[in-house]
Amino acid sequence: MFPGEASCISDIIMNLRYRLSDTIEPDFGLLDHLLSLHVLTARQLADVRSERTVYRRNDALLDLMTSEEQCDKFVKALQRTHQQHVINFIKQNGGQTNNVVSVIY
Repeated sequence: MFPGEASCISDIIMNLRYRLSDTIEPDFGLLDHLLSLHVLTARQLADVRSERTVYRRNDALLDLMTSEEQCDKFVKALQRTHQQHVINFIKQNGGQTNNVVSVIY
């Protein structure tokens, strides 16, 4: 799904996790999409939602993104929830233009 990439998407997401936790909006459909895509279980969804702040919810969510498949579906859920700015940030590897990822959907 990411042809010609210099790093796998899961590596990029993990490298950007602290910056992503400031940017992702989990509360307006993202978590529900991740549940429907079978990225999160109902228990994991409840755990993420139980965090008090949006930053902690994002940290808890990103802690669960451990495989390439989960990260691919995470990007798909970001797209479905109109968080293109986050996708662009990931595609550009946080602004590192020498390591651009092509996202195809």
